[in-house]
Amino acid sequence: MATLAQIAAEARVSEATVSRVLNDKPGVSEATRQAVITALDVLGYERPAQLRQRSAGLIGLVVPELENPIFPAFAQVIEAALARRRFTPVLCTQSPGSLSEDEYVESLLEHGVAGIIFVSGKHADIQADHERYHLLLERKLPVVFVNGFAAGVDAPFVSVDDHVAMELAVSHLAHLGHRRIGLAIGPERFVPSARKREGFVRALRTHLDLPEAEAREWISEAIFSVEGGGAATRELLDRGATAVVCGSDMMAIGAIRAVRSRGLEVPDDVSVVGFDDSGLVAFLDPPLTTVRQPVAQMGGTAVNALIDAINGQPVPSREYLFDPELVLRGSTGRAPSR
Repeated sequence: MATLAQIAAEARVSEATVSRVLNDKPGVSEATRQAVITALDVLGYERPAQLRQRSAGLIGLVVPELENPIFPAFAQVIEAALARRRFTPVLCTQSPGSLSEDEYVESLLEHGVAGIIFVSGKHADIQADHERYHLLLERKLPVVFVNGFAAGVDAPFVSVDDHVAMELAVSHLAHLGHRRIGLAIGPERFVPSARKREGFVRALRTHLDLPEAEAREWISEAIFSVEGGGAATRELLDRGATAVVCGSDMMAIGAIRAVRSRGLEVPDDVSVVGFDDSGLVAFLDPPLTTVRQPVAQMGGTAVNALIDAINGQPVPSREYLFDPELVLRGSTGRAPSR
């Protein structure tokens, strides 16, 4: 009875309702049933055999790596959404020296997956051969792509609007009085990087009235990492930047380090804006102002599109763009008076 009481308290239902769910009795709504199952999981109790769901099939989930917190965030959202639809996710991560995307796909096909979701994969690389995806589509395998667009690939794409992201960041900094704003960004061959560059240049022209050629001089390219963000920021500081917009939160951490290595302070001397709003950036010193990707909505849309395709429902082959959100914290401030 104590166990029933604990589960009932966690699920916010009566003990009688918990008993009905545990014994798989009718008369309980699906939402209530799910609340009780979630309470079991949270409290660490094993689900009774009658509540263990049979998998509706395997779904491949291919992500670049797990060191950047945004990719575990996408993986968690997508895996949870798949589990709610009774599909079993198979996570494939491409850490250095591990299997390539193509090798993972070959293994997934051998295991008979019902579909694959690619997050920031080769589809985001303008220079990559996208024939690999045409071959999957020829097999009638449902696929969905997150963040990155490949023209000519007949499948749904789910992306954050990088142009809007740069407009939000630059507009915020311009209103704080910054006139020397730089962009620390990854290689241009990646679609999100190319789009952020376009959006950044457009925003500088709009808010600072800079010619396009001059606006492009405020872009510094590096790799998507803490070290890359530091290297790009040092170059921008040499040009006199008082604010730096970064292509990822990881790059923004490197940017803050680079500013401090010059004996300067964030945000008193240099403002820094990240991108992603990954899990721990609110706890940095100072907390990071960043542009948030709507990960939950994007991941949910990707799963819905994939499962609709698996069930034979028509899914438009187009790109679905999601608006980002500027999250104001302590890493941005008014431009220095000097």
